[in-house]
Amino acid sequence: MSRIELLLVQMDEAYERLSRRLEGLSDEEYLWQPLPGGWSIRRGTEGRWAADYDFPDPIPAPFTSIAWRLLHIADCKIMYHEYAYGAGSLTFADLEAPRTASSTLARLAKGQQLLRDDLTGLADDAALDADVGTNWGEQSSGQAAPGHVLDGGKKVPAWRIFWTMIEHDAWHGGEIGTMRDLYRNRSKVLPRGVARP
Repeated sequence: MSRIELLLVQMDEAYERLSRRLEGLSDEEYLWQPLPGGWSIRRGTEGRWAADYDFPDPIPAPFTSIAWRLLHIADCKIMYHEYAYGAGSLTFADLEAPRTASSTLARLAKGQQLLRDDLTGLADDAALDADVGTNWGEQSSGQAAPGHVLDGGKKVPAWRIFWTMIEHDAWHGGEIGTMRDLYRNRSKVLPRGVARP
């Protein structure tokens, strides 16, 4: 099995696991906030929908809703493609947050297909070692202070883009699965300090 084939299998498996965790996601559950003061998606002062974000992240960072996490996964796929294999000009601020679960799932599927096409379009395994761009230094991203450069537009070997997205799907997919379990059992969760009889 080639390295490209191995990454493709891993990428498909991680995405399939994530997709199964998202089956039947309603808008109510998508926007559910289990804790006050958490991050989600909201209509901003300019009327556009966006994910809550501060730069640098507060310590500890606020708890995030399924909407925030799912949008984060979808937008990262779009941005990783954009800077590694696209024009490299899109910013997070250009991506208005979808207001519904189905719209965010469509963006997620689009981002996955872009990355899958990028990987299957590589000529051979040697292309995985070629340096590609990242948005890790992108300015005015909406996830950084305006004009802030994170680390100068770093270049990394192509394999790292795909591996990062595989890990990203697995990591946040597990978080979303846990949150969906909590949502389904929210009537059983007792307020803090209340003992079960």
